Amino acid sequence: MPRQPHTAPRRRLALATASLAAAALLLSACAGGASPQAEGDSATPVAGGTLTFGRVAAVNNLDLNQQITANNAFAIDKIFEPLVAFDEHGEIGPWLAEYDESDDGLVYTFTLREGLQFSNGDDVTPDDVVFSLNRHLEVGGPLPLTAPIASIEATGDREITITLDTPYTPFLSELSGFSNGIFPADFGGATEEEFFQNPVGTGPFVVEKWDPSGDLSFVKNEHYWQEGKPYLDGLVYKFIADDTQLRQQLAAGQIDAIDTVPAANAAEVDAAADTVLSRTDGWSTEQVFFNTQREQFADPHVRRAIAHALDREGITSATTFGTAEVANALLPPTITYSANDTVEALDFDVDAAKAELAKSAYPDGFTTTLLIASGNSQRAQIAQIVQESLSKIGIEVEIEQLDIAVFRERFFAYDYDFMLNSGQSDAPDPNGFITFQADPEGFSKSYWTHYTNERVTELMHEGRTTPPRRRARGDLCRDPADPRRRRALYPAVLPGEPEGDHGRGARLHGAAQLERPLPGGLAERRREVRRPI
Repeated sequence: MPRQPHTAPRRRLALATASLAAAALLLSACAGGASPQAEGDSATPVAGGTLTFGRVAAVNNLDLNQQITANNAFAIDKIFEPLVAFDEHGEIGPWLAEYDESDDGLVYTFTLREGLQFSNGDDVTPDDVVFSLNRHLEVGGPLPLTAPIASIEATGDREITITLDTPYTPFLSELSGFSNGIFPADFGGATEEEFFQNPVGTGPFVVEKWDPSGDLSFVKNEHYWQEGKPYLDGLVYKFIADDTQLRQQLAAGQIDAIDTVPAANAAEVDAAADTVLSRTDGWSTEQVFFNTQREQFADPHVRRAIAHALDREGITSATTFGTAEVANALLPPTITYSANDTVEALDFDVDAAKAELAKSAYPDGFTTTLLIASGNSQRAQIAQIVQESLSKIGIEVEIEQLDIAVFRERFFAYDYDFMLNSGQSDAPDPNGFITFQADPEGFSKSYWTHYTNERVTELMHEGRTTPPRRRARGDLCRDPADPRRRRALYPAVLPGEPEGDHGRGARLHGAAQLERPLPGGLAERRREVRRPI
């Protein structure tokens, strides 16, 4: 989403994007004399000012290779930038470097932009790129470089060559993530700990002041490579733990933007005189996640019973107020190869739910605990509906609400029964999304569910194989790694639970999909990464 410029006279602007279960991103014009650029307005950007942005979670870590959660990711991407990036349409293109790919898909050559500098004024060199990417390979982290990289070499004054052992379709998409940002070799002479307390990158902003349990203040990068940007002189992330307080402080003029608006308040925001609600396509899916290390949820009949017991259409209607639609597939329609509009998930059927539970090791039901993060009124409402729905089939649910930081600690440690959370893509290629949700050997162990399905794993690995770029059309039609073949693989990974042999298809059962945002979602947040304020 393009950043909103300063115009006059002053009027607060709120740009909301329905995210996850239709929470919203709300942006207003900058403090100190800004007013909105309404839809259709072609106002010319004016430099200056500071934007104060309210967020429900504090930024507590800026190590780009070690982080994944939104509270940190959308601060990290203001500081660090990758070699390539994707635009608002999901198209990969040059960012810090131009690039070329060999015909066999094994060699990628990158040429850094001329005159590129870090925020401290030092030139960016190929050695910095080699160090940054090798450090990511060593660390791994939640968004690792999983491509079969054979070597990363500085091969010229501005040139870097990356060679793969085998072709890897999502390589450029993987490289476009914030976790592959570039920073100085050897951390610029600092220790790792010192560097990430005061990081240096190529992004539009520089850390000025930071409280890991509170607020974060940025100032503009005076050495930024995009002439005239960022427009803002400063950006402040203000920590406000509750979404109600966020809206109240915005209304009072204490902050200029917020990152969470419950769907129930979206119409109110849209109707207010000083706010404008704007939507773009979403890249996320709201889900129920099962910890399959718990014996009840290791039973596929239990998971099928719950899927049948939940009225996804009813939940979506009751909690999203028209800002989201029912998710039928894991991948949102905005992600390549999504099958959301062509497949059917398990339908709402209480009798079928009871029949499935009767087939399980728990025919009389059981008691369990649903974990959710506090401060999110919409998820609290969904949790209550889940609780009531499952009681009808003999599953008694206790709801446990925790501060979001503790909530994350708990599910990272697999210390939960089942939870409400969201799946979000960080890139337009489906591989990252599927891998994070369904790879039992990956960083997240299937999104901290320990879900394992050999057929899903097989399809996932097959989807990463790319054919030679310029093979004759006839050969491509016979090649099992043809992109058209890849298009058929991801729809075969379906939501729900298999019963019997489904042939080429495989069904994810570590999670149940509830809803996805209508146009208006996390893609807009990613666009912010590429459109400096």
